[in-house]
Amino acid sequence: MAEGSISNRYEVLIIGGSAGSLDVLIQLLPALRRDLDLAIVIVQHRKPGESLLVELLNEKTSWPVKEVEEKESIEKNTIYVAPADYHLLFEKDKTFSLDLSEKLHYSRPAIDVSFETAADVYGAALVGLLLSGANADGAEGLKKIKMAGGLTIVQDPLEAAVSYMPEQALDVVEPDYVANVGKIVEIVNRLNG
Repeated sequence: MAEGSISNRYEVLIIGGSAGSLDVLIQLLPALRRDLDLAIVIVQHRKPGESLLVELLNEKTSWPVKEVEEKESIEKNTIYVAPADYHLLFEKDKTFSLDLSEKLHYSRPAIDVSFETAADVYGAALVGLLLSGANADGAEGLKKIKMAGGLTIVQDPLEAAVSYMPEQALDVVEPDYVANVGKIVEIVNRLNG
């Protein structure tokens, strides 16, 4: 598989994950350069009422971590976390919106919804990263990011705690990178360098 090139034009890194992805985030976030000059958005499958993710991630990184609020502007150098039980959408004016429509892949937030709307807004200035998980959510969204010219990364299914989600993505898109956590850190730290 040919590895893609990294340009200096990325505005958003969007990360999707489900079962097994928290361990990756806990390894990835503390290792990131503080001057990446982009926003990081995390869309993780969580049960309604789960609210400790922001606090946990805040303890692991020097980046500010916050839960997304309705109509909030997307600012660089901030980590945003999709709230439980809402779909997270990106708007053309580079704000977030929250949606209570039907679950997709039994999930709300659904990774596909966020990936697809982010691709519509950011196109080639978007990096999509899909991590461990137990369903096919994120595969079609990652394909849309790739079609929009964005950079795409899939966690190596051989390393993922739950390989199904990365495997499903590899069935529908040839990402720029298939990588273990160490390589993912290296790739992300080369963004906007």
